Amino acid sequence: METANSDRGSICQIGVVSVEQGQIVDEWQTLVDPGTPFSDKNVSIHGLTAWDVEFAPAFSGIYDCLMSRMTGKIVACHTMFDRSALRAACSICRLDEADCLWLDTAQVVRNAWDQFCQKGYKLDKIATYLGIEFSHHDALEDARTSALVLLRAVEETGLSVWQWQQGQTPNRRVIKNQVSSGLG
Repeated sequence: METANSDRGSICQIGVVSVEQGQIVDEWQTLVDPGTPFSDKNVSIHGLTAWDVEFAPAFSGIYDCLMSRMTGKIVACHTMFDRSALRAACSICRLDEADCLWLDTAQVVRNAWDQFCQKGYKLDKIATYLGIEFSHHDALEDARTSALVLLRAVEETGLSVWQWQQGQTPNRRVIKNQVSSGLG
């Protein structure tokens, strides 16, 4: 999600990627008119302006479609910014929050790869490390990259998305052996 200003509820773009059986099966994105001014700082981050969302629906207008993509699912995002933005937008509109399970892929990265356990786990850094190309601070690109990062962590650690969501962490010795055995 991208926001128009420092108010987390000022969502101006949403991107959702659906994954089934380890494959991306659907992508959806929309611009959103946050009904509040855009700050220069946020515009400099994502490039979206009030002109871009002039004819976009308000958050309440996309709420049902968004909830249909999230309800009953594990929703992964890189840091919990998206969760707090969604919570704030729902509060502003007096709408129920998503009935889903949240998974922070930044936390997954910190536990899946030793070199990222303390620092360097920003989405652009881990994407570069994993060879994933994307355009940072575009809601759909961020969602797609978060999904690909999570799928790679599942592949390399042997933990399922469900196990990650439940707070399980990999056995570091097993991961090191898997990585070592992959070298020729």
